[in-house]
Amino acid sequence: MPALLELRGVHAAYGPTAVLHGIDLDVPEGRVTALLGANGAGKTTLLRAVCRHMVSVRGEVRLAGERIDGRSTEQIARLGVGHVPDGRGTFAHLTAEENLRLGAQARPRHPGRAAMAEALDRIYAYFPRLKERRAQQAGTLSGGEQQMLAIGRALMGEPRLLLLDEPSFGLAPLVVRDIFAIMRRINQEQRMAILLVEQNARLALELADTAYLLETGRIVLHGASEDVGRNDAVRRAYLGG
Repeated sequence: MPALLELRGVHAAYGPTAVLHGIDLDVPEGRVTALLGANGAGKTTLLRAVCRHMVSVRGEVRLAGERIDGRSTEQIARLGVGHVPDGRGTFAHLTAEENLRLGAQARPRHPGRAAMAEALDRIYAYFPRLKERRAQQAGTLSGGEQQMLAIGRALMGEPRLLLLDEPSFGLAPLVVRDIFAIMRRINQEQRMAILLVEQNARLALELADTAYLLETGRIVLHGASEDVGRNDAVRRAYLGG
């Protein structure tokens, strides 16, 4: 299957501090790719490197064959890259629906009233809880609801590629299971490619088709998620086995 996202020899840094060192990575069209690694390995930095957010980047980043490493964050979003950052990044003083409507700003052309209503209905079908909370200030939502809102806001931009950074962080296990089930449904129904950063390696490997292991800014292992999950080092370090 062709790669939607391709990274070749990517280096990333915060000022003089280098974090990524020559990353090669592919995210196939319509597939889920998991990025595993310990805290501080560079996983969040890799997602930021894709969308040119807060980091300097060297190397090639291609979306559907087109180089995007020289584009601005806004331009990359309009090309179809949605980013759900760590910490969720909701606008706490706005309502849930106002947050979702802001997500539509990432589209190349802002949707009209009918298209906006259709997009909102689609998000509410995935996340019924958000429909119940549509008029509630985002800052008063539960952690799980805020995570759903962050994902929904990214989906409002109609991305071809979704970058998900630690969607399970700080959430109860049942909420995490619900969110991962919804992400599986979105991937299957919309054939949306997903690059997933997740500390819960077991859940990530269950969802993903392929996986990469990142250590101190370098890819040290990659392959089908089943094969990565059977690797002895991965099992000892990330799967408790």
